[in-house]
Amino acid sequence: MTVPPLPLGPDEPAPFEVLRASGHSRFVLCCDHAGKLLPRALGTLGLDSNERQRHIAWDIGAAGLARALSALLDAPLILQPYSRLAIDCNRPLAADDSIAVSSEDTPIPGNLGLSAADAQARAAAIFEPYHTQLRQLIDARMGLTPAPLLVSVHSFTPVYRGDRRPWDVGVLYDRDARLANCLLELLRAEQRWQVGDNQPYRVDDEHDYTVKVHAEHRGLGYVELEIRQDLIADAAGQTAWAGHLARLLPRAAAQIADR
Repeated sequence: MTVPPLPLGPDEPAPFEVLRASGHSRFVLCCDHAGKLLPRALGTLGLDSNERQRHIAWDIGAAGLARALSALLDAPLILQPYSRLAIDCNRPLAADDSIAVSSEDTPIPGNLGLSAADAQARAAAIFEPYHTQLRQLIDARMGLTPAPLLVSVHSFTPVYRGDRRPWDVGVLYDRDARLANCLLELLRAEQRWQVGDNQPYRVDDEHDYTVKVHAEHRGLGYVELEIRQDLIADAAGQTAWAGHLARLLPRAAAQIADR
């Protein structure tokens, strides 16, 4: 099978941005859905500009929150700037929604009828370089004590298919709940937010890639964070939530050894 040319031109942004690669924090931060860019070769995927601004294309506010949190913690951060509609960097490549043909009931015309070669080309251009760089960030810290901890930053919509979600923040995990449980307790002790325990999503082998592959499979602690996007849609909200998390995450990490 001949793989089509990679859908990123030499003048297009790289599929990852790294900040504070040598930061002193034990936390490594990532943002899989930081941007809404589409490779030029993919055009608009058949979507108008309003659709391409929606949550179906990216995690609104997550990049700004991740940048502010990275600065406060002095933590390495990697961001992925291309839309999840091109390829979802938090899905296994074999997942049905790795390259979604619809999202929240919205058809994605440009993703219909893709060949295996087309899908492989998108993975080679975006998914693989991003995850290679994240793996290298973590590899560089594997010999340090204490061991690195991965924090994956996401946002979620206040309303999904007509149902209003009650949570302000969700703490997600799968088999390794060490960091997540400590952070859950600390967030709830503040008595100011509705905190979701594996809500509005949960981490599993079928639908999640980043924390599973880069942390859980390597025996590293992790947490996947979901902040309701209206709370972090502007700089003030991003700064506020970065402050909350920069205060609580180190306390949660310090408690892991006691569990």
